[in-house]
This record gives sequence, C-alpha cells and structure tokens, in this order.
Amino acid sequence: MAFNEFKDTLAEADYDIRSYLKHSEAYLELKVFKVLMRLVTAFVQTALVGSILLLALFVFAFAASYGIGQALGNTWNGFAVVGLFFLFSALFCYLFRKKINKPLLRFFSKHYFDKL
Repeated sequence: MAFNEFKDTLAEADYDIRSYLKHSEAYLELKVFKVLMRLVTAFVQTALVGSILLLALFVFAFAASYGIGQALGNTWNGFAVVGLFFLFSALFCYLFRKKINKPLLRFFSKHYFDKL
C-alpha cells in the first residue's frame, strides 16, 4: 500500500514537472518574441527616421554648399568646404566609435533583461 502511494506521488510529481517545463518553454518563447519584436521595431523605426533625416541632410548640405560657394565667389569652393566638413565629421565619429558601445549595450540589455 505504501508503495502504491509512493508510485502515485511520483506520477503526480512527474506530471507537475512536465507541466512546469511545458509552460516554461511557452513563457520563454513569448519572452524571446517580445524582445525580438522590440528590437525589430526599434530598428525599423530608426531606419525609417534615419533615412528621412539623411535625405534632409543631403538637401541642406547641397543648399549650404551652393550658398557658401556664392559667398566665396566660386561654387566649387562651397562644395569643397561642405565636403571637408563631412570628412572631418566622419573622422571624428571613427575616432570615438568605441564610446558608442556602452550606450548601445545599456539600451539593448535593458530590453533584453527587463522583468515583466
């Protein structure tokens, strides 16, 4: 009789463990989906806004080049000044590229490791 009770208790424990694992797996899938969707939507929004801002920057750079060229009396000089500005901006970003890692890690870890 004690053996039957032990057997039933063991069967219930096995059922409870399997149920727990099944629900944990479903929770993990939902959690991963939530994190991935946050990252995907953040990427798409950033790409969309970034591309529009890049287009606006292009138009403003063209206008600034033309305006500086008119002020200097030579359009080519205006385009050279704006081109050098972008070249130095790119160099500055390249030199400080490692400083960008910390904020990016904080941003993504906040979304990945957040608690429900």
